[in-house]
Amino acid sequence: MKPKIVFYNPASNASGKKILPMSLLALGAVLEGKYTYSIVDGNVERDVSSALRREIQNGANVLAITVMPGPQLKRAAPHSRALKQEFPNLKIVWGGYFPTQHAETVLKDAAIDFVVRGHGEMVFLNLLDALADETAFNPIEGLAFRDADGRIVQNKLAPLPHPEQLPAWRYERVDVPQYLRPTFLGSRTLPHHSSYGCPFFCNFCAVVNMVNGRWLPQSAARVAEIARRYVEDWGVNAIEFYDNNFFTHEARTAEFAERVLDLNIHWWGEARIDALLKYSERSWQLMRDAGLKMVFMGAESGSLETLKRMDKGGTMSPAKTLEIAHKMERYGIVPEFSFVLGSPPDPESDVRDTIEFIRRVKTVNPRSEIIMYNYTPVPLAGDLYDAAQAQGFRFPETLDEWLSDAWMNFSQRYSDVMPWLKPALKQRVRNFERVLNAYYPTSTDRRLSGGMRTLLRGASAWRYHTRLYSFPIELRALQKVVHYQRPETSGF
Repeated sequence: MKPKIVFYNPASNASGKKILPMSLLALGAVLEGKYTYSIVDGNVERDVSSALRREIQNGANVLAITVMPGPQLKRAAPHSRALKQEFPNLKIVWGGYFPTQHAETVLKDAAIDFVVRGHGEMVFLNLLDALADETAFNPIEGLAFRDADGRIVQNKLAPLPHPEQLPAWRYERVDVPQYLRPTFLGSRTLPHHSSYGCPFFCNFCAVVNMVNGRWLPQSAARVAEIARRYVEDWGVNAIEFYDNNFFTHEARTAEFAERVLDLNIHWWGEARIDALLKYSERSWQLMRDAGLKMVFMGAESGSLETLKRMDKGGTMSPAKTLEIAHKMERYGIVPEFSFVLGSPPDPESDVRDTIEFIRRVKTVNPRSEIIMYNYTPVPLAGDLYDAAQAQGFRFPETLDEWLSDAWMNFSQRYSDVMPWLKPALKQRVRNFERVLNAYYPTSTDRRLSGGMRTLLRGASAWRYHTRLYSFPIELRALQKVVHYQRPETSGF
């Protein structure tokens, strides 16, 4: 068969946020000149089913879907099933975080023919070549499929492709201006993904099993060139870097900052706390002067023992979180800390210690943004996963179970399916979060006026100072009027 591809990006959020489909642009770039393809973006398209059917009726015979856990999975599965039933010869390929982690579960569903595991540019291209030439799938690293006897085969992961050696994205394949959106960073924000992987092995992170400690970046010159194009072609004034770890290499970060000093943009990215603490004062000054406005970092816990169980590395500690919070206050850059609460084997102590630690962070730097998640296991990921299994945790074995409300919540780290996380403990975290977010209203919510922030702080002050977080009914009522939000990562 001569493959003709329709890429599908299922809607990734309930808010209607339009986010540039970067993974599909990256895949499409390696197909240019060899295979015909189109992109259907569920974050933009009003009638996705009709758009997909139209592409298939016009000759597309391969449907390639990028699938993150949560909203994308909830849309990808029914669309795959309906289209497979209507077009039985259509080849359906899933890629992304969810099928990479759960390839066997995905391929138990008759609607899906192939899973691309890990970073998929070369894997997908090799699959298309095999379909075109009618050759075997067994040699294709990174591919999972059903063999002629219906058995599920998972080939070993492919090497991580180097993004510096991959072709530039063909932005003309999408209507870029419709992806410009206002954020905390700026009024015309676009994302970019400038590196693959992460050199660390945190055992609650889905990236680890995909890259095995490798980190490969685009050069600072290339990233700066893309930023300059964003500004000159589309009037961008803010960039979100969706890298798993943008700040891994100090010299690259500093060179990028120096190259974009004249662009007058703001930018955001993810970092390791201990890595940033090693940066020189010159690098900090360059980042500040180049418009770095906020950095997302995994503080994860107020307990050193929990951090050790997470494999956060020998140099990570709660003290370093306080140190980076203080340093970033001096430079006027907002720290955005994520915390994973309720980790086994002692979730009660973990929640208690981390809540008190978050209060210390806010004392050191009141502008710190705090993102709180429930701990959710990652397959085959060290001591925490072993502890979770010991307490009865199991992943679903079918897509239908994954599509249930309980497991949809799990995918977004708000779950009732963890046996060690009792409802009362979960509610304690949510109550604290409500009080914290009222006493320290997030700076990422552009709708909140100064008067609204004063009102929220006044209404929550007695609870915050007395630590009486239970039954915050007055704050729930106030939220209906003020609509204050929890902090959220700039990019997601």
